Amino acid sequence: MFETAPLPSMDGTRVRAWIADLRSSGRDLDDAGRIDLIRALEELTCAAAATQAVTTADFDASQRAEQADRGVPTAQLGRGVAAQIALARRESPHRAQQHLGLAKILRAELPETMKAFRAGRITEWKATLVARETACLRLHDRAAIDAELAGNPDRIEAMGDGELVAEARRLAYRLDPASFVERRRRAEAERRVTLRPAPDVMTQLSALLPVKAGVALYAVLTREADRRRAEGDQRSRGQLMADVLVDRVLHPQSGEDSARGAGVMINLVVSDRVLWGDSEEAGHVDGYGPVPADLARELAFGSDLDDLGRRWFRRVYTDPATGSLVAMDSTARLMPGALARVLRLRDRTCRTPWCDAPIRHSDHVRAVVDGGETSERNGQGLCEACNHAKQAMGWQARPSPGARHTVEITTPTGHTHRSRAPAQTEPRYQERSPGRWVLVA
Repeated sequence: MFETAPLPSMDGTRVRAWIADLRSSGRDLDDAGRIDLIRALEELTCAAAATQAVTTADFDASQRAEQADRGVPTAQLGRGVAAQIALARRESPHRAQQHLGLAKILRAELPETMKAFRAGRITEWKATLVARETACLRLHDRAAIDAELAGNPDRIEAMGDGELVAEARRLAYRLDPASFVERRRRAEAERRVTLRPAPDVMTQLSALLPVKAGVALYAVLTREADRRRAEGDQRSRGQLMADVLVDRVLHPQSGEDSARGAGVMINLVVSDRVLWGDSEEAGHVDGYGPVPADLARELAFGSDLDDLGRRWFRRVYTDPATGSLVAMDSTARLMPGALARVLRLRDRTCRTPWCDAPIRHSDHVRAVVDGGETSERNGQGLCEACNHAKQAMGWQARPSPGARHTVEITTPTGHTHRSRAPAQTEPRYQERSPGRWVLVA
């Protein structure tokens, strides 16, 4: 069990003494030592935030008890607590209320996540993501996801934020598919467009859309931007996407529009058991993440809901026996289009640990000049920044044996990190005897 209060020797005076010591730390280290210190300070930051959360929950409980002893009505218990926390944390009362809510949930309903948090293994934001993605579940289902995600601290520490959200949603769907689908229906009814100010006399236009519409619109914008850049347009990809959006909305009848009426491809990774109605496990839409089985079937076979004014072209990349993506090898130096799509579907986001950025480059793990082959095993999806970082002096990467595609990365300071491709399908279980199920490899 985690402690319910800071240790007796821990107080503000001692923490401030640590702060004073930190001002002179790390100046005489070599680069490997600096990286080790950065990691240790990150763990300290996480552990300090967790202690802050525990102390916040203790303060709330103490204040409520004191208010109750003074005869404050039950409905008014806790009033003013968040305001005091806000002043102590130098933040708004609204933000302090969020911190207070998280602290109480972690203590009462997510003990494994709290343990990982207190051990410095995860950030406050990761703890928030677990709480957010399990908020609508029944208590025992929430506890099950807490145990599966955070019961092994090594697992949750190795996850990027996007990967953690996707896995929490997948587990939530597996435990309570009916409520997951119902939440999807309610969310689609709340689709909207919003506008808010941005710095430097700019605006932020946002659209909350169903998966099919959002992925399709993004695909059209990116494809048109890539086409124009290939024709020599000097604007950046982001600038072109923004300009195409404005042109199509404000001037729909003007100018060249080669993409109008063309098909949009949505890449869906899904088991054949889902397509034929024998399973309700989640699928995965490239550019979005996990989707429930009913939506996967809508994307694969069509429905009255997917009339977006253009035809849909769909492909399923899966091995019926194992659920893994089909691999293709080539003797070409550059990743061919089909192999590049397979890498993007297999890896989903940039393979650098904790990056989570969209894939922009189909990269050779071992460079071609060093004898690396153009193959699924020697390929990985990276964002542009991580691909450039990998080419810097002293970086090394190589494919490593594993049940799923694994890359071993060694940085110039000698620190080693491993990246594994995400699992493509749910584990399959087989009944051996009444009430007893075993995992089928």
